[in-house]
Formats: sequence, C-alpha cells, structure tokens
Amino acid sequence: MKMKAIVRTKYGSPDVLELKEVEKPTPKDNEVLVKIHAASVNKADLYLLRGSLIRLMGGGLLKPKRKILGTDIAGRVEAVGRNVKQFQPGDEVFGGGRGGFAEYVCAREDLLALKPTNVTFEEAAAVPLAAITALQGLRKGHVQPGQKVLINGASGGVGAFAVQIAKSFGAEVTAVCSTRNLDNARSMGADRVIDYTQEDFTKSGQRYDLIIAANGYHSILDYRHALSPKGICVTTGGSMAQIFQAMLLGPLISLTGSKKTGSMGIAKLNQKDLVFVKELLEVGKIKPVIDRRYPLDEVPGAFRYFEEGHAKGKVVITLGHNSREAD
Repeated sequence: MKMKAIVRTKYGSPDVLELKEVEKPTPKDNEVLVKIHAASVNKADLYLLRGSLIRLMGGGLLKPKRKILGTDIAGRVEAVGRNVKQFQPGDEVFGGGRGGFAEYVCAREDLLALKPTNVTFEEAAAVPLAAITALQGLRKGHVQPGQKVLINGASGGVGAFAVQIAKSFGAEVTAVCSTRNLDNARSMGADRVIDYTQEDFTKSGQRYDLIIAANGYHSILDYRHALSPKGICVTTGGSMAQIFQAMLLGPLISLTGSKKTGSMGIAKLNQKDLVFVKELLEVGKIKPVIDRRYPLDEVPGAFRYFEEGHAKGKVVITLGHNSREAD
C-alpha cells in the first residue's frame, strides 16, 4: 500500500521538501497506525530540516536519517500493534508521531492520548509539543499561585500556551509581544501586556518571580536583572545565541546569588503531560491559537512562512483540504 508524504533526502531549505508516494507504514507491537487529519510545524522540525544541530546529535552527518518530518499529529486510529491496550481502530487521538507530514504515521502508544471532543483535529494537532514545552518550562521554574510571571514571546506557539497554562496555575501573567499581537495576548488571559517595540521589560524596573523566554534575543544578564531576588528564568526558545547562553552560561551565573537562569533543554513528549494538557483543553483553560493552515502539498510554503518568525500561534498542516486559509 502506498501513501503520500512530504519527503526530503538532504538537509537544506524548504525547497528540498517534495510530495512523494511512499510505502504505508505498519505498526510495531507497541505502536498505533494513525490516519492523519492534521499535523503542525514546530521549531524542532525547522532544525531537523536545516540540520543545524541535528548532525551533532546523531541525526545523520551527511544526510538526514529521518526522511519525513513532523511530530505533532491528530487523527483516527487505523490499526494497532498486538501489545497496544489503550487504543482501538476508530479512536480519535492526538500526540507525537515521527513522520507526521504524511497521510499515515506509526506512533508509540505512550505518546498518544484520546483527542478531546471539544476541539477539532486541527486544534488538537497544534497542541502537543508547544503545550508540553510550555508546561515543562513552567514546572522547571516552579510556578506558584500568585507569582509574577513574564512570558517573552507570548504570541508564538509555546508562548501562547505558556500564558494560558501559567494563568491556570494561578499566576499573575505579563505577556511580551509585538504591537499587532497585544489584543490576542489579552484574550488569552494575560493580566498585563508589553509591546516590545515600545518598551524593554528588562529596563523597566519591574521584577518577576519567573520569566519564560519562549522567544527573543536578550542576554542572560538582561533576564537576570529583571528577576526578583529569588526569581528564576527558563529559556525555552528564541535566538540561537539566547539558547546557547542559557545552556552554557546559565548554570554558572546561577552559582552566584539566589537568582537562577538556565535552559529547559528539549521538551520530553510523554503521555502523562499530554493527558494533563488534554484535561486543560476539555475544561477550556487553554485553547490553541492557529495562525495559518496549509494542505499537505504546501508544506514547503508552511515552512517558509514559519521560518519568517512572525506566526501568531501555530502553523497547521491539514489533510483533505485544497486551499490555504488564515485565521
């Protein structure tokens, strides 16, 4: 059996991505075969496409080991491996599946959860990696009710979920974003919004118990300056310089004084956290923000748009749709 998929055989720009017919996968004993209804683009997919860090992490030195990109998926179970206990054919699921930019994917049972009935496949596909990155970043920062939390990059995929999840934990949230996204940040529940084109929050004199650096380019010292005496800064994204500073210098700087800074590292997709965000979706405490939708054959265009860095929320790939639409 054949299926359509977006395939690449080398590292490079979105131009290396091609729509091809490939063999439909067969699930292993602990895997679920999912007919994909929607997927979404993440920063991790962009790194895998470009090969910027992946070659040093076993992703293939000369050419990529993974020919089909895509991690976030939502769809309907087509078949299950013999050891799968939680799902059966016909179940609507969402979660992580390596090779999501395709008509079908095999995903590990422990990386999936039942899709909430109150969200669409497209909305569900926008959730897994971004929401879990936000959740794990907030947990690493030991978020507590009543704390002053700042989310830098509040309009992106991770940042939008960070605002909403922080509010669900009872924090007082300040969202930092561009002028065009201020209203959107307020609609997500932010108590205060800062337009970074008009104000530098690191120089305002305001101090925060927790800063989530989901985007941006500030130095570790800038973030440290904006922390309260026992504050914590957790970097989950942003420029490569910001990420490397957090990884390499953050632990050293944290040795002096009571303020802590550092990188969250790579989010660990797991079923327990997936079920946690599923429950937040079901009670309406979080809602995915989708910027644009692209059909499978326009994945290269989706990557080009995503790489510009101005997406308001998530970029979603839909299957069975022939036109692009923007929210």
